[in-house]
Amino acid sequence: MSDFIPPARPIIGDEEREAVDRVLRSGMVAQGPEVAAFEQEFSQHFVPGRPSVAVNSGTAGLHLGLLAAGVGAGDEVIVPSFTFAATGNSVALTGGTPVFVDIEPETFSLDPEAVAAAITPKTKGILPVHLYGHPARMRELERLAADRGVALYEDAAQAHGASLDGRPVGSFGEFAMFSLYPTKNMTSGEGGMVTAATDELARRVRLLRNQGMERQYENEVIGFNARMTDIHAAIGRVQLTKVDAWTKTRQQNAAFLDANLEGVVVPSVAEGAVHVYHQYTIRVPDDRDGFVKALKEEHNVGAGVYYPIPNHRLPSLAPYAPGLDLPETERAAREVVSLPVHPSLSRGDLERIVGAVNATAKAGA
Repeated sequence: MSDFIPPARPIIGDEEREAVDRVLRSGMVAQGPEVAAFEQEFSQHFVPGRPSVAVNSGTAGLHLGLLAAGVGAGDEVIVPSFTFAATGNSVALTGGTPVFVDIEPETFSLDPEAVAAAITPKTKGILPVHLYGHPARMRELERLAADRGVALYEDAAQAHGASLDGRPVGSFGEFAMFSLYPTKNMTSGEGGMVTAATDELARRVRLLRNQGMERQYENEVIGFNARMTDIHAAIGRVQLTKVDAWTKTRQQNAAFLDANLEGVVVPSVAEGAVHVYHQYTIRVPDDRDGFVKALKEEHNVGAGVYYPIPNHRLPSLAPYAPGLDLPETERAAREVVSLPVHPSLSRGDLERIVGAVNATAKAGA
């Protein structure tokens, strides 16, 4: 049988290794000049005109961003249930309440009508997720937030370089979080980046990530240790020089799958949206789990299920959502399959994926 094709794969090359060695030789390993340079370069690359603050994980970025935006006990933040648990967790960690609402089925993002129905006097903000690399319904959500007097935030963990109507994700909300986990479209080894609408909000995130201080031993607020190291920042700076080419390859790989897959529902792309395909997510309406098993066991092709259990049914988050019924979320959790489109795939790999998916879909028809 041919070699296994994994659903995702981090790409680390000689340039990243050389950058790490350079930092180690410098003796400046903790948060220092590499982090400052990475922050500036990240802003220029993805969200020009907005300051960026590097932290040690995407989850830390969401948590600190929400705290910096003033979310706390008694506040409600509207979030999707169909996403990774970090989104809801981050709201809960502030002492606030995650309010789970349903998604629209085409792009798996928050349904603006469901959001509107969930707004209460306690609603502090709306936190959409640009899931799989496709921008959320930001036109409607931005208008809704303004009309109802609530804040708008962004979970852009999977959406480096995505845009809507020419506006990059990360430029809509009071803050946005980008993850730099190893399998994201670019990585720093581990880490996250918070982009902020104002210098003051960015300053609050910087305080919170560093024990509440900007100047050593002058602690202004209660804070955390969520700093990024210069080692991680050096990796991220190199990856910034490669991510655009990788994104183009992801998009080309996705286009090949779009044109050749049969018997499954391929991803939608909204008008005016640029999808960066962190995941290429199809729907398999019947026996999704059997489909994934057959891809691996019969064809040696890996596929991921993101996410099989909605947040509102997780033991950790279910107490925030007693008796909640989210039909589109439940349907997505039963049907989604993410196929490999990462930049390390060859044309032969793509042809194998197409053959495996089409044969499996036909066998199950």
